[in-house]
Amino acid sequence: MHKTVLVLGSTCVDVILRVHHLPKTEEDMHPLSQAFRIGGCAYNVAHLLGLAGAPVTFVTPVGMTGFFGPYIHRFLLQEPWAHPVCLETEENGCCYCLVEDGGERTFLSLHGIEYTFRSSDLTGIPDTDYTYVCGLEVEEKTGDALVHALESRSTTVFYAPGPRVLQIPEDRTRRLLALRPILHLNACEAQAMSGKADVSSAMDALFARTGQPVIVTLGTEGAAARTADGLFRMPAEKNVTVRDTIGAGDVHAGGMLYALSRGLPMEDALRLSNCLSAAVIQVEGGALPPEKVSAVLSAFHP
Repeated sequence: MHKTVLVLGSTCVDVILRVHHLPKTEEDMHPLSQAFRIGGCAYNVAHLLGLAGAPVTFVTPVGMTGFFGPYIHRFLLQEPWAHPVCLETEENGCCYCLVEDGGERTFLSLHGIEYTFRSSDLTGIPDTDYTYVCGLEVEEKTGDALVHALESRSTTVFYAPGPRVLQIPEDRTRRLLALRPILHLNACEAQAMSGKADVSSAMDALFARTGQPVIVTLGTEGAAARTADGLFRMPAEKNVTVRDTIGAGDVHAGGMLYALSRGLPMEDALRLSNCLSAAVIQVEGGALPPEKVSAVLSAFHP
């Protein structure tokens, strides 16, 4: 039986601009293409969990003024696991994603109301086995209220601090780590958060603070996890043609939550998450289409 998951966080529009290289000062460039996709770290996680059949509830603020909000709201109404919190007088932001020839992405995030939190957002939402939260929301001016809400609920926190981990107020980080969360980071984030120079030492240090799994994505080298049973490593999928790397970490996190909700062993959880992450970098944007999720799950044999 699946354990329940609550995902808290943003939904935005990703404006994907494909360019040969990042622009230089005063350079006049012609992007190769432009595309709009629904995105946001929390959305990408919740979308994957919903398509995979996990019992997920997605609570996301939506600013209804401006260009992006109504578009996002109409989209979310099609996803039964989504619970948009509509803010009629606020504006939703977007993320400009510059994708270079090799598929690497650079984000310019124009934040609106979608990264904020109010205690009323959780009215009527019962406690769940797991709760996903991202560092982008914790960093916001309402991040203190978000941490307080997590402290008040009976749940295992699944925390993805993100690349701005050092910009998050130290008190909020201390309080979050006191909740003994499962951590999901990339190598640079783990090193920054722990203050350690190498990834293995960083994982050990973070595990010592939480006593819960510390999951680190390693790009082309796959992923690793430090648990009470030791260190697990899982190589990346081979022969993958990269379209873009948008959402690779989010989908990996979603895969881990799906695997944990099913009670899969850590090796299987890492292998499944690597497969899902490999699938998303072969499509445009950070949300996997339903048929891609079905294909990965159908081919996966624990």
